[in-house]
Amino acid sequence: MIISQPKYIFAPFILMLSNLVNAETISIGTVNNGDMKRMQSLSSVFEKQHPDIKLEWVVLDEAVLRGQITKDIAAESGKFDVITIGMYETPIWGKNNWLVPMDNLPASYDVDDIFNSVRQGLSYQDKLYALPFYGESSMTMYRKDLFEKAGLTMPDSPTWDFMAEAAAKIHDPDNGIYGACLRGKAGWGENMALLTTMINAYGGRWFDMQWQPQFESDEWKNALNQYLNILTNYGPPAPYNNGFNENLSLMNKGHCGFWVDATVAGSFVMDKEQSNIVDKVGFTSAPHQVTSKGSSWLWSWALAVPVTSDAKEAAKTFTTWATSKAYLALVAEKYGVISTPPGTRKSTYANPEYMEQAPFAAVTLAEINSADPTDSTLQENPYTGIQFVAIPRFQSFASKVGKQISSILSGKTSIERGLMISQKIVYRQMLRGKYIELQCVDNTQNPVIQHTADTITAPQTSNNESVEEANIEVSTGNVVETVEESVISTEAPVE
Repeated sequence: MIISQPKYIFAPFILMLSNLVNAETISIGTVNNGDMKRMQSLSSVFEKQHPDIKLEWVVLDEAVLRGQITKDIAAESGKFDVITIGMYETPIWGKNNWLVPMDNLPASYDVDDIFNSVRQGLSYQDKLYALPFYGESSMTMYRKDLFEKAGLTMPDSPTWDFMAEAAAKIHDPDNGIYGACLRGKAGWGENMALLTTMINAYGGRWFDMQWQPQFESDEWKNALNQYLNILTNYGPPAPYNNGFNENLSLMNKGHCGFWVDATVAGSFVMDKEQSNIVDKVGFTSAPHQVTSKGSSWLWSWALAVPVTSDAKEAAKTFTTWATSKAYLALVAEKYGVISTPPGTRKSTYANPEYMEQAPFAAVTLAEINSADPTDSTLQENPYTGIQFVAIPRFQSFASKVGKQISSILSGKTSIERGLMISQKIVYRQMLRGKYIELQCVDNTQNPVIQHTADTITAPQTSNNESVEEANIEVSTGNVVETVEESVISTEAPVE
């Protein structure tokens, strides 16, 4: 005998199918850092809690992601519903009305729990435009066993001179030990983030109070020479290929005597599943030199919703979830409290369990609290920012400078030529942006630059240097435009 089943038994199944069919899909563009990968791995929890929202992920290298997101948002193409950006982009893009304001957050989100410096860095005119996924400064991670073997004691506040001496004593490439691992990969957020903190530590700055670039100053030269000394003589092979992820891998495999980089790396070098130096690594502040001002950076990777998204509410729902206290608790439950995304919430550092299990937590907190983007250099400067300059053109010209520095590191360009080219690239951009007035000087030292509304050209000089053109992408008020930039050089610009 066939017994018919009540129709209501199938109701949950039918409802589930309906949700799947009607689910709103949001595209998330994020960077391929470890904490973001953890977020992606936990996304099924969000989808279970929100069956009407489906997540699609675009996970890219930092430099590639920045380029794609910048072009997408400036061109208003609407490719992404959630974007991963930082303290540089957020205030500028918020001012341009490119981002959805992060207001009317639920009380459970507890926005007042976020560090004030992080909130300010992700706001424009006190309005929050992105929610912090994690925050960071920079610090020194070092092999305690190798320092002890070399007869070295790590100071609480080391100088770059000390770090260079330590690298020389520890360097043992025949046994796979490199004295130092530092960022060498070209990019305004890669090699230039670290190098800018070194410039600051040596008493330098990007611009003087008249917005004149300072690349040919003694401070830039001294810092760059130390950077090249450490990486060329005591770094791993081809250091110009190494960014955050590459150096993290080298550190975790035991190849680095020390590594100066983001405080967020702490949980990864202490993760037994990916690091074989868990019981050998120590943490201290980022090196200083003539000053500690600006010697460690301040950054937050944050989630934002572009105004071009056609799924704004769903995107904001996910962004709120992924940066909430509940998400931090989920990470702690799944991966351990030491893996909690750091640097965003006061409550994280008020947790005795976290402070006890995370040996890098106290250094992270101290570095974040001491970082001041409004007073980041020994000499007065006209900008906000520590490892970046908070003006729209910075992303473009700093990336070009990063390529010049990488070329110097690889031996393809001399220090003098690389800094000269960098000076001229940035000078032209500041002219174009009307930050500075045209200046004419003796063209045997610095060619007269003719500035018009549409072009900037440099005449051929008396020593027969040729003018070569390089296409440079420039972020302007509402679009990303391609302009021709003259570079005075006898060799092709580094690309």
